Amino acid sequence: MLKLTKKADYGLIALRHLASVPGATASTKDMADAYRLPVTLLAKVLQQLARAGIVKSVAGTNGGYKLMRNPSAVSALEVVRAIDGPVILTHCFTEHGTCDQSDNCTVREPLRKVHEAILDVLNRFTINDLAEARSIVTRSAAGNKLTPLPVPLNPVVSGLHQEV
Repeated sequence: MLKLTKKADYGLIALRHLASVPGATASTKDMADAYRLPVTLLAKVLQQLARAGIVKSVAGTNGGYKLMRNPSAVSALEVVRAIDGPVILTHCFTEHGTCDQSDNCTVREPLRKVHEAILDVLNRFTINDLAEARSIVTRSAAGNKLTPLPVPLNPVVSGLHQEV
């Protein structure tokens, strides 16, 4: 079965969280708490995204992570590759690319087309597309924290700190 790993899923969740308010930062703990994710695993994922230049770590009281690039310039494929490495549908599409059935295989070409279509969809789908899903966020009374208004089918967006 073809599916995203938990790590890739968590990375996309964190990036959507960060993209929901431009320029905002959020701590690993705040994001993990908001989506009920394991803090240690999310921390590792965010470190991988930082190494890939997708997010950066910000020190300080309102520190955490923030997006380094416009969310419309970060594809889901880039995120998945940064976290999990290459997307491979079958052994045929690895650098080794051969198996015992290569000479007689009748599905290699159709599967190559499926593989390319999956890569194309992931490449066209951006973090901005994720963030554009209905999300309403408001400032708290303190002015430095962003908190969500209830929106059906929308994860909680909390723990964001916006630069002033």
